[in-house]
Amino acid sequence: MNKIKSYLQPFLHWLIIGATFFFLAGTLRHHWQGVLAIRITDAGWWHLAIAFGITIISLLWAGAVWGIILQELQQPAHLKWAVPVFLKANIAKYLPGNIWHFYWRVIACKKQGFIVSAAIVSVVLEALLMAASALLFGLGGSIANYGIMPILVLIGIAIAIHPKILNPIVTKLSQAKAKSLSPESLDSNNDWQMTRYPGKVWLGEIVFLIFRTAGFIFTVWAIAPINIPDLPILIGAFGLAWLLGLIIPGAPGGAGVFEVTAIALLQQHFAVSLILGFVALYRLMSTLAELLGAGLGVLMERFWLVEMPKKPNIL
Repeated sequence: MNKIKSYLQPFLHWLIIGATFFFLAGTLRHHWQGVLAIRITDAGWWHLAIAFGITIISLLWAGAVWGIILQELQQPAHLKWAVPVFLKANIAKYLPGNIWHFYWRVIACKKQGFIVSAAIVSVVLEALLMAASALLFGLGGSIANYGIMPILVLIGIAIAIHPKILNPIVTKLSQAKAKSLSPESLDSNNDWQMTRYPGKVWLGEIVFLIFRTAGFIFTVWAIAPINIPDLPILIGAFGLAWLLGLIIPGAPGGAGVFEVTAIALLQQHFAVSLILGFVALYRLMSTLAELLGAGLGVLMERFWLVEMPKKPNIL
């Protein structure tokens, strides 16, 4: 079964990318004239600049939240270290596989001497709480009428991240790994366990989604006027589109998946040509913000670096 899965995985990756961009290309072919007719006013450029600034802030905030997650896992992660590491690694999400930004952060933690299993849990927990926060935004939108299932998923996540459930599961997995490497490391696994419910970091991820959603809304506002009734629609659509871009494998940085989902959810409320403008401009703006963020990470690491206490590197 594993051989079949590994054989089919590359095909699944390209199937997802091909299907999403085929849909986008077909939609653009039918609405290209409307897209070309879009004009950005002087006020629109100011809205776009605000969206860009908010997106930069969201990246800085996300790096700080990841550092706090490591601290909750008993790792001495200074935020002056965590933020630039996050910013530099984040751009790697656009590489095929959509996992390399997580991998690079784990490697950075290993080089710093943190417990590797705690580093792995930090990126998994971060992604899980981001997904839960995006689902909350999707449920909050007026278009997100999908019954009780999303609510049950949220409740399941809220229960699963409780230390009494999370710690035993991950401890067993890390002990199995440690046993295959060095029996001496078994006694150290408890050093990184979470001691309290991660409500603070979940709130941090919700604030992160508030920033990202605000960036999207200001991008939309750069192209078209927004009325008050449009806000819950945009919030719900962004939350669900961002969620699917995060969790669907094979789409680097959620490219294509986010756009297709946003078009499908918003086409009953906005002209398709406008939606194509929204998503294209938002993708360009957010990618440029992430590139600038990576550059900021390099500068921060060079001029803002702090010495941190080393811990034994325990797998």
